[in-house]
Amino acid sequence: MHHDVVIIGAGAAGLMCALTAGYAGRRVLVIDHANKAGKKILMSGGGRCNFTNLATGPGNFFSDNPYFCISALKRYRPEHFVELVERHGLEHVEKAPGQLFCAGSAKELLAILLTECEWAGVEISLSTRVERIERQGEGMRLMTSRGRIDAGAVVIASGGLSIPTLGASGFGYDIARQFGLSVTATRPALVPFTLTSQWKERAAALAGLSHPVAVRCRGGEYREPMLFTHRGLSGPAMLQISSYWQPGDALDIDLLPGENALERLTQARQQTPKRRVSGWLGERLPKRLAQALVEWHGDDAVLAECSNAALAHWAERLNHWQLKPSGTEGWRTAEVTLGGVDTQAISSKTFEVKDLPQLRFIGEVLDVTGELGGYNFQWAWASGVACGLAL
Repeated sequence: MHHDVVIIGAGAAGLMCALTAGYAGRRVLVIDHANKAGKKILMSGGGRCNFTNLATGPGNFFSDNPYFCISALKRYRPEHFVELVERHGLEHVEKAPGQLFCAGSAKELLAILLTECEWAGVEISLSTRVERIERQGEGMRLMTSRGRIDAGAVVIASGGLSIPTLGASGFGYDIARQFGLSVTATRPALVPFTLTSQWKERAAALAGLSHPVAVRCRGGEYREPMLFTHRGLSGPAMLQISSYWQPGDALDIDLLPGENALERLTQARQQTPKRRVSGWLGERLPKRLAQALVEWHGDDAVLAECSNAALAHWAERLNHWQLKPSGTEGWRTAEVTLGGVDTQAISSKTFEVKDLPQLRFIGEVLDVTGELGGYNFQWAWASGVACGLAL
């Protein structure tokens, strides 16, 4: 079997690259070891897939080479992808500013990609393992569970290590190393935090409670809801800040973002001196959280009896709650992989390996990781199109 292009990975980036190259007249084969294409598309966003963010820009991505993503993102923008899905009649909703989700099911989005691949003449081979890849003159040769395949170019769109139950593996990194490329350190990102025994028990007692916070760590800051779980802390705020967090770091959590707790407490002591701290907290926080804070700190005095130092302690707990996670939930629940194939050896225009143009890498396998909110899908579409047009 000979193809102009063989793409390994039938996910967002791989399918986008395939249909783009197919429409450009290339004979394209997509291979995936999974039994179904686009598994991560189907499960993302609670099954409704946050497929792009209208505000996507280079500043929404983490990479050791922050300039690498600029070219592809400029050439294929969110409105281009929106135009594609609207042509197919996909209804979508903007759940938060810029964040577009399927109004129905992510199955509709995957169906659009597969339909476009079919129209572009793309062949897709699922349940197919790649056993070996080697350079063959000006092309590449693959040994697979379905036999030998020769290709003019091979595109690695195999994703990262997140959610191994969907088939994630280090395959793409192994291929990169085989051909002499560096792989930057990888770790789970957009992932919930776990807590130590005492705090785990406290969080478990509040499981299911969500509250808007501002969270800071290593120069990163997000204002989003935080969710208590049976294992620790989750919700958009925690998933976002996990991309900054390193083991041993404390999170600086502001339970009253935008409010100066010391000023408000001092004012309350003057205006409502007979009120208890718990009553004041109950107006600003969910009742269960307010009660828990009082129980944790054993400090529910009448405001009039609170010294300046006591109010300062409460203000610090509220505006700068220092909490040190024991870790994260790891690859099992991480939405993406931080780190990946070092982009210094990759062309930002064509995604080919410098000095080996018949090998290319796109999507999550690269050291480009987006924030929460549709950015990673937009990177998949943009890198897929840029590579597909250059094949």
